[in-house]
Amino acid sequence: MKPKDEGKIEEIFAATLALVKEQGLAGITMSMIARKAGFATGTVYIYFSNKDELIVKLFDKCANHYTRDYFAGYNPSDPFKVAFHTIWMNMLRYSIEHFDELVFIEQCFHSPFISEDTRKETKDRMLPWRELIERGKKEKLIKQVDASWIMLFVKGSVRDLVKHCTYNNLRITPEFKEAMFGMCWDGIKD
Repeated sequence: MKPKDEGKIEEIFAATLALVKEQGLAGITMSMIARKAGFATGTVYIYFSNKDELIVKLFDKCANHYTRDYFAGYNPSDPFKVAFHTIWMNMLRYSIEHFDELVFIEQCFHSPFISEDTRKETKDRMLPWRELIERGKKEKLIKQVDASWIMLFVKGSVRDLVKHCTYNNLRITPEFKEAMFGMCWDGIKD
């Protein structure tokens, strides 16, 4: 049996991400993915038995990618605001540089393609961030509300900022990033 070509898998994943961004998750088919990747439909079926398998494997790859990127350079022993700034900037950078993945993850997370176990595993990957938020609350540096609400507020503001800038072709400068971080910080600080 001939080994599977990792390059083709990446092309199938890239085509899937592009189609989900263009048309949404529910409306795409294996034949559309194949066409977008420049393959015969049968080629896609060599690598994935069906759309569900493709979506789940791509979701896992993207979730691993964003978790790695969110915590790049993060040191839990840094002062709270420094550590929070690191994660916030990583979140923003990931969302800008991997916008297709951001859209894909968001759509998958609320779809029947992703199991409850996978949703829980994905949330568990964010445990270092949750622990940081709890530390900030304990140190009385941020609002005393449930960590989930703070995380939702922060992630939602980053996601919507990037969506707005992407869809409106707005440039995100270093100064703009810091200004947006300041607004987010002001929204959570105690």
